[in-house]
Amino acid sequence: MNRPQHPGSPYFADVGDRLGANYLRYSFTKGTDQEVAFLLELLDLSEGARVLDVGCGPGRHVIPLAQAGLNVTGVDVSERLLGIARDAANEADLGGRVALFDCDARTMPFEDEFDAVISICQGGFGLMGRDDGLVLRRMMEATKRGGVVVVTAFSAYFEAAAARPEAHIDVDNGIVHERARIKEANGAETETDLWTSVYTPRELRLLALGVGLVPEHVWSVEPGGFARRPPDLEHPEFMLVARKPRPA
Repeated sequence: MNRPQHPGSPYFADVGDRLGANYLRYSFTKGTDQEVAFLLELLDLSEGARVLDVGCGPGRHVIPLAQAGLNVTGVDVSERLLGIARDAANEADLGGRVALFDCDARTMPFEDEFDAVISICQGGFGLMGRDDGLVLRRMMEATKRGGVVVVTAFSAYFEAAAARPEAHIDVDNGIVHERARIKEANGAETETDLWTSVYTPRELRLLALGVGLVPEHVWSVEPGGFARRPPDLEHPEFMLVARKPRPA
């Protein structure tokens, strides 16, 4: 069977624009409070520190991180989801602690600007197929020396064991393609193609090293269930924590 290939472009821009506010009705978005609390403890940043959220979507991590006293920049390719994030930031009256930009993660212009850079729940990293490494490189470049990069990625082990009938794993490239039904902002139900990368802990560590980061941890996590948990076969995602080294 001939399956559609990853388009090599940020295909989720169209998906996000079609979903609009319905994006926040999916179950994987319901654990935001736990995820943010975990990230705040993990990053341990001082008030006013700068954080970049790559693939921020409707701002579900951006807004609470800013409410915790951080200065947060979010980038995404979906203008509609960014509009939701802007509305939420305005409503929260965050005093200029949030900046949002329509930007392809592969071409982010930042350099040594942020104390921490995150990409959670396949916001940016994990959606770009062979360009995931480029996304991670741009995240590294945006991070200050000594700063931390945190990404979550789907587990190749979990996906292989699940053997979902609607999903096909391109084993050679580590990409899962599926035809998914989504509910658009206007209420219509339609189908769309989704491509997501899957990884093992070893691959994530090697990818980090390849872009100049020092991997510190890989943990097994799930939406709303972030924890310092050794890699296992029971959880759908891995979290990579890596640091940009300081000058020798």
